[in-house]
Amino acid sequence: MSDKKKLMPARYLQMLKKIGSILELGRKRAFSVVNDVLIETYWNIGKEIVEYEQEGKEKAEYGSALLDNISKDLKAKYGKGFSRRNVLDMRRFYLIYRKWQTVSAELSWSHYTLLLSLTDEFARSFYEKQSIAEKWSVRELKRQIQSMLFQRIALTKDKNGVQQLAKKGHSIESYKDIVKDPYVLEFLGLPEDHRYSEKKLEQKIIDNLQMFLLEMGKGFTFVGRQYRITLNNRHYFIDLVFYHRIVKCFVLIDLKKGYVDHGDIGQMNMYLNYFKREECVEDDNDPIGIILSAEKDEILVEYALGGLTNKLFVSKYQTYLPDENVLKAKLLEILGSKDEK
Repeated sequence: MSDKKKLMPARYLQMLKKIGSILELGRKRAFSVVNDVLIETYWNIGKEIVEYEQEGKEKAEYGSALLDNISKDLKAKYGKGFSRRNVLDMRRFYLIYRKWQTVSAELSWSHYTLLLSLTDEFARSFYEKQSIAEKWSVRELKRQIQSMLFQRIALTKDKNGVQQLAKKGHSIESYKDIVKDPYVLEFLGLPEDHRYSEKKLEQKIIDNLQMFLLEMGKGFTFVGRQYRITLNNRHYFIDLVFYHRIVKCFVLIDLKKGYVDHGDIGQMNMYLNYFKREECVEDDNDPIGIILSAEKDEILVEYALGGLTNKLFVSKYQTYLPDENVLKAKLLEILGSKDEK
C-alpha cells in the first residue's frame, strides 16, 4: 500500500469503495437498458421488412436485390451497423420470434446472432434456454455450440426426452444428469495424435479450469487436485475433486490417457467408499466417481462395474471437436426422421 493510502482515513476509503460499487451497478443497468432498446429496435426493423415483403413480391433473402437496397440505404443515412448480414439477421430475428414477449432481456444481440445461425429449431431453443439459465457469455455460448453440446446430451435420451430438452433446457434431476459421455476437451489445445502424460493432462485442465467447468456443466465447484487420502499409512491421490451444489455430492475424477482396466475401477470404488465414510457430512448425498479415459472397452467396463453399489461411471474424453454430421445423423435416428435434411 502506498504512503498516500496509508494516510487516508478508513471511513474515506470505505466511501470510495461504495462509490465504486454504485458506479459498477450503474454501468450494468445502463448496459442492460441499452441492450433492451437495441434488441427491440432490431426486432421492429425486422418486422417492417417482413411486412413489406408480405405486401409485395420481393423477398429479402440472402443475396436478394431488396436486401442490398435496404442495407445500402440504411448505411447511407444512419452509418455503420447495417451490413447485408446484419439486416438479414434482423429479418430472421423477427421471423423466429414473432411475439415480442418471447424475446429474453437476459441475452444480448450478440447472443441472438449466434442463435440465429442455428437452423435446427430444437438446438436453437436448447441453447437459448441454457444461455439464460447458466448465464453464458457470448464466448461460452459459441463454444457450447461448436462442441455440439445439445446433440451430445440429446443422444442419451429418447424422442420425448429430446423434445423436452429443447423446450426446457438441460434440467438436473438426478446424479445421472451431471455425467456426460464423451467429454470434449478441445480447449486444452492437445492435438489428437499428441503424446502426453496423465500429469500433463491434469495440468492442462487446471490451466483451463474455467473452460473445464463449462464443459462439466452447471453446479460444479472445484475442491482440489491430487486430493490425498491415507489408508493404513499409505497415501493415495485423486486427480480432481469437485462438489456439485445442486445434487449436493462430491464428484471424484481420475484421468487415464489410455484404456481403463478393472484395477482403475476398483481403485475409484475404494475412493468413493472412503469419501462416504470420512468426507461426506450429514446433508451430503453419496459421492460420484468418474473415470475419464481416452479409450474405453465397453465389455470390460460392463463386467467391472457389475455389482458395484457406488455411483461410478467411465466416460471417454476427446481433445478435438466431435463430427457434426455424425452426431446429427444419430439424433435424426432418435427423432425418427432419417430422411429429414
